[in-house]
Amino acid sequence: MNTFSMKNWDEHLASGSEGGPRVAYAHATMEYRGVIEGESICDYLLYYAGEGYDGGGTTSPSFERFDAKVDGRRGTFVVRHEGGFDPKGIWSKFDVVAGSATGELTGLTGSGAVKGTIGEPTVSYTFDYALS
Repeated sequence: MNTFSMKNWDEHLASGSEGGPRVAYAHATMEYRGVIEGESICDYLLYYAGEGYDGGGTTSPSFERFDAKVDGRRGTFVVRHEGGFDPKGIWSKFDVVAGSATGELTGLTGSGAVKGTIGEPTVSYTFDYALS
């Protein structure tokens, strides 16, 4: 099973107010298990439609940099997410940024998806990839 867990989440208001529509920036670290084995750092730009933690059906972009193994090969790579969230869950589709892979992962291409429930200790993901 492919999962990841949040190790750290540091979020700050970028514009707007806590009670209304607002934009926030979050910096997070995650630990991955499964087809991806290692850690990542992700930077999110989040939109909240109103009070609480509801994205209002909009999407939020993010970039995530991995220092990990894929198929036993070690290196780094970056993915771009387009995801959303509401009080019940999170979801995202992502693609490896062309040319971002290094080390034994040079030439890595691929895409995947994330789906999880707010408050659960792990989130599941899929990752379809090719190594040259």
